[in-house]
Amino acid sequence: MADTDKTGAAGTPPVRDVPVDWEALEDAFENNAPEVHSYLHIGTGEVLRVVDGIADPEMHARIASEPDYLRVDPVSSREQYRWMERFIPMVEEGELRDRLSHAIDGKGAFRRFKDVLMGYGSERERWFAFRSERLRFFMEAWLSAHSLRPVPRQVWPAEPPAAKPGVPISQEQLSGRRGRSAESLRRQLRELAEALGARDLEKVTAFAEFIKARRAARTYASRQEQHAPGSDMEGDLDEHDCEDSNDEGTPPPRRAASR
Repeated sequence: MADTDKTGAAGTPPVRDVPVDWEALEDAFENNAPEVHSYLHIGTGEVLRVVDGIADPEMHARIASEPDYLRVDPVSSREQYRWMERFIPMVEEGELRDRLSHAIDGKGAFRRFKDVLMGYGSERERWFAFRSERLRFFMEAWLSAHSLRPVPRQVWPAEPPAAKPGVPISQEQLSGRRGRSAESLRRQLRELAEALGARDLEKVTAFAEFIKARRAARTYASRQEQHAPGSDMEGDLDEHDCEDSNDEGTPPPRRAASR
C-alpha cells in the first residue's frame, strides 16, 4: 500500500503516493471517445483502457468491484479546441496561421488541423509540446483534486504474472497481447501492409508518422521541462488514442477574441 500523508486538515482525505505512468495517463486524458474508458490504479499507477465492444464484459464488472481503480475524466473536446485557438497566434508564418485558422472551422476541425501541420515538422513538434504541457497541467490538477501525489515509478518485470483475484489488471491482459515482441508486431504489420491498397497504405503511413512525431514531441517537452524546472504554465482549468476521437463532435462556435 502506498504511503499516505495524514497531516491534512480535519475531514480532508490523506494524500496518497502514486507511481504514475505519465505517458499512459496523458493518452487517457486526451482520448474522449465515448466508447473508451480509462482507469488509474492508485496502487500501481498503471492506466487501464477499456473499449466497449472489444473488452470482455467481465472486465467492466471486475473494475467496478475494485476500489483501487479511479475513473479518468478526459479533457473535453471544447477545451482541446481552445488549445488549437491559443496555439495559432504563436505560429510565426502568416500563411500557416491562415491555413490553421481556416482548418478549425466546422466539423472535423481536429483532423484538418493535424493534416495541415503534417507538412510543417518544426511547428508540428511545437504543437505537440504545447499540448503535452496543457495535458500535464490538467493531469496534475486532477491528481491533486483526488488527493494523489505522483512519485517516481519502480521498474516492474517485463512479464507480469497471470491475473489472480485481488491483483490489478494489466493492459496486456486486457488486450490479449502478452508475449508479443516488437519483432512479431512488425512482422504482422508487414503482412497486413501486403493486403492493403495504395490508398489505405497512405493512411497507415500518415498515422505512423503522426505517432512518431508525437513521441518525438514528448521527448522534446520532457527535455525542455528538465532545463526549466521552475517554469510555470499559464492557463485555466475547465474540465476530461484515439487522436481522432474529437472529430466525433462539432467544435464550439469561433469567437472573434480568440482569433
